[in-house]
Amino acid sequence: MIRKYASFTGTLRRFARDRRGVGAIEFAILFPVLLLLYLGAFQLTVGLNVSKRASRSAGSIADIVSQQTSVSKSILATMPSVAGAIFAPYVTTSLTLKITGIAVDASGKATVAWSWAQDGTTPYASGTVVTVPSNMNQASTFLVRSELAIPYQLMNFGTNFLPNGTSQITIGRQFYYRQRAGTSITCSDC
Repeated sequence: MIRKYASFTGTLRRFARDRRGVGAIEFAILFPVLLLLYLGAFQLTVGLNVSKRASRSAGSIADIVSQQTSVSKSILATMPSVAGAIFAPYVTTSLTLKITGIAVDASGKATVAWSWAQDGTTPYASGTVVTVPSNMNQASTFLVRSELAIPYQLMNFGTNFLPNGTSQITIGRQFYYRQRAGTSITCSDC
């Protein structure tokens, strides 16, 4: 009986000293955490890249329009392709774009002069009073506002991984530019 007990305790001591397989067990415990960190960093990087491109697109569009003295729907209809070129290689099929000309009168009151949306409609009625940033609200000036929004689909790692309604976010940007030449920018058919 003592011999069996000594043999059993010797086996237990050898098992306790044996370190083979410890690395595999540690890796199995840490792998899911490391995978989530990697995928989260990837998701964050792509999302920030899309956000940066949204800012660059909205700013570029407002800058291009502000350099004109007159525009038309046909000119404004080319602006989504400008955004598409900046967003490449990302898909821009659900991108929405609104461009608005804003006249600020001598008293500092800002009103919509003309407005155009990507679907060809007029999103804001002419003469509507709008609020502009205080640093842009200078008397007797003309502003171009571009509003760009694009939905961004988050990666979903499982059916119940994200709360309902959070698998897609909308990244939107709004830019104001002052006209470059003349006192206003007209739109003949907006």
